[in-house]
Amino acid sequence: MRVLAIIPARRAATRLRDKPLRLLGGAPLILRVWQRVSSFHVAHRVVVATDDVEILSVIESAGGTAVMTDPDHPSGTDRIAQVAELHDFSNADVILNVQGDEPFVDELAVRGAVGIVTSGRASIGTAAMPAGRDALHSPDCVKVVCGDDGRALYFSRAPIPFARDIADAPLQEARVRQHLGIYAYTRDALRAWVQLPVHPLEQIERLEQLRPLAAGMHIGVAPASPVQVGGIDTEADLLRANAHWHSVYAVRSPA
Repeated sequence: MRVLAIIPARRAATRLRDKPLRLLGGAPLILRVWQRVSSFHVAHRVVVATDDVEILSVIESAGGTAVMTDPDHPSGTDRIAQVAELHDFSNADVILNVQGDEPFVDELAVRGAVGIVTSGRASIGTAAMPAGRDALHSPDCVKVVCGDDGRALYFSRAPIPFARDIADAPLQEARVRQHLGIYAYTRDALRAWVQLPVHPLEQIERLEQLRPLAAGMHIGVAPASPVQVGGIDTEADLLRANAHWHSVYAVRSPA
């Protein structure tokens, strides 16, 4: 099955100005994400979907493919759906969505999400990693609870699963999974997702994935390794990301 990876990149971030163009290891953040996803060789093509000509130029100057999309899309999923429908990408069977602010995205998570769809286990695949109590009680960390078949039962910013009795806390902690913003879809599932109206659960939690879940679409959840550095949303996140980059990737001169 042919996989098309699309990385949505919108310039108008609210918490980190010009986020896709901010530097990570001396190169624009969006370029680092494109490079990492390309290095996995999971997708037959890797495309950046953007609403900004400067982001477009950064990717094309590096030899990549970028596409201008409608600036009024309400979400990255809608931006991805527009690109997936273009004639140039019509031969793709599976669409992979990797967020444009995840330069250290986990390869296991990406392969797992794609594998769920290519194996036919579900029409939508995503990933989650083990998480601790800090993530459990943070509304910034999205949690997912899965059934025994690996399909998502619910996503929430609230502490789920909830331990009613303190005695069950160890059992609870063993099942806390932090959702990672990676999605793979069949072409039909992506079309169905963006055609659905906003669901009240989605509106309440501000979690877009609750829309297809509430409509009865199956979302398989692949296991992922714990990540040291997640998505970049703030100046502090960018500082941590640069420190991690230089500790792992920077070329050191011999002593």
